[in-house]
Amino acid sequence: MTLVTGVLLVVLPVAFNTLFALLARLFEYPDVLRHPTSDVLARFRAGGTRLLVTWWAFALSAVVFAPAVVLVGSTLEEANPTLVAVGTTVGVLAAVVQFLGLIRWPFLVPYLAREAHSATPARAEAIDVVFQSLNRFLGVAVGEHLGYLLTGTWSVLVGVAMLQGAMFPTWLGIAGLTIGTVLALCSLEFVGPFESDGWRLAGAVTPIAYVLWSAWLLVSGLVLIVGAVMGSR
Repeated sequence: MTLVTGVLLVVLPVAFNTLFALLARLFEYPDVLRHPTSDVLARFRAGGTRLLVTWWAFALSAVVFAPAVVLVGSTLEEANPTLVAVGTTVGVLAAVVQFLGLIRWPFLVPYLAREAHSATPARAEAIDVVFQSLNRFLGVAVGEHLGYLLTGTWSVLVGVAMLQGAMFPTWLGIAGLTIGTVLALCSLEFVGPFESDGWRLAGAVTPIAYVLWSAWLLVSGLVLIVGAVMGSR
């Protein structure tokens, strides 16, 4: 099971970042969200089936994170059981909220894009309200705010658990603590006084933090793979 966990931790960040890069190339995501709703939906229509499938796969990458979280918990046998249980619960919740934040794109947005194509001015205004409202609720509040907060918290808890056992090197546990804390702080990007335009520092740090988080997952997976292979000899 350790080998399976390691492989999943390597594949997951690679898939996530590959799909994100595809969305950036096909749809100019996430910068496209700063454009008017009519422009966003027109670009979505122009993306066709390829863009739709890419969004669907990106949403499913969040689902795959859930079993990865459970499997990671099973490798932390030397850590405090309560800590591992809480961490696993938080990690699964992180997967759920990220999925909920993303799934609107392959299922709801196509409908809005079709309707906007030949909408009257009044209907176009209604579509704008629906799109922007769901973007603020599912995208910012659920997917980003709760997603960053829960993913960061899971990383911190796993980092602490890593420090309590011999499966992972100490520096990897410290990396999880550090990166997780930064991700959790990034969840404040649109909270309080930053609700209108966002906290610029958090907006600039978030992409870097996610790249580092992906690298942390990947290295953790490689450590497990090497340990499993060496242990089988």
